[in-house]
Amino acid sequence: MMGGLALSGYMHPAIAIALLVAFLLLSIQSYLATYTLGEFQLSFWRFGPTELRVLLAIGNLALFRWACVIHGRYRLFDLGGVIGLAGMSLMLVFISLTNTVRLYGEERIG
Repeated sequence: MMGGLALSGYMHPAIAIALLVAFLLLSIQSYLATYTLGEFQLSFWRFGPTELRVLLAIGNLALFRWACVIHGRYRLFDLGGVIGLAGMSLMLVFISLTNTVRLYGEERIG
């Protein structure tokens, strides 16, 4: 999906790659939590794959009307991608710290 957005011209390739990397890091975090804590979590902060698909569908509809936003200076999906990247980065840091603190508290000393 990110490759398609990057090749479409509606999103800068660097933003698409950054989103892909952030998604993969969140996936790895989920896999590590499943292995170490025994809990599988597909959604983070009530935002999962279904919400992402709905958001992309709305973005595609909005693209018909507003290909460029903020006085025509930025592409719509570039702005959305940067906002998504910031949110995914915050999720990654927060969940990593939460799981680290939890694992530290469960560690047996002695």
